[in-house]
Amino acid sequence: MKGMISVMSKSTATNLNNQDSQNVFTIECKDVVLREFQIEDLDAIYNITLQPEIAEFLPDWIATKEKRREWLTKYEIEENQRCFKAFPNLPNSNEYILRLGIILKETNEFIGWITSGLKEELPPPNREIGYAISKDYTGNGYATQAAKGLIKYLFENTNIDVLNATALTYNTPSNKVLEKSGFNLLGTTKIEEHDYYYYKLCKDQWKSLKSTTI
Repeated sequence: MKGMISVMSKSTATNLNNQDSQNVFTIECKDVVLREFQIEDLDAIYNITLQPEIAEFLPDWIATKEKRREWLTKYEIEENQRCFKAFPNLPNSNEYILRLGIILKETNEFIGWITSGLKEELPPPNREIGYAISKDYTGNGYATQAAKGLIKYLFENTNIDVLNATALTYNTPSNKVLEKSGFNLLGTTKIEEHDYYYYKLCKDQWKSLKSTTI
């Protein structure tokens, strides 16, 4: 069954607690909502990064809670705002990294995140998507919903024509998410001495596939 994906504009969005929350960027999917990072997400982000399953695949996210707070308040939230102001023309620059929380509609719980930034190890155009889901919520299709939702938004509302993705060759769940989201496997690549599968998805191809992938 097709998942519902719609975009709530920053001027009309309301948060998941039904309180007034203008200027909050969200993308609505079937069971989850993608929402810009907020300071209230600190504990959830920090706790998820402590999970061994997350730390193994995303070691760059590991930090003390104080450092995580600094990253969130001084960089991640500000970089989101920079992206929103630049839309629809998202520059090919590391200063424009989009980070969205994955919020479970049923409980309003922050269960993971999805991002889009440049992957320096890949040839340009090298904007990628990446994601993480708490171990307590894997296997429910939430990462796939999030990936499809972000892909749809970027292709329909920005100047992005190509998206990339990488996943460690032995990270079977992540590879399955990318395949279900329409990415094409191009081969393998070495990043920091590890073997990754390298995927690419072009807007024109996505348009021809979206009737079955969205």
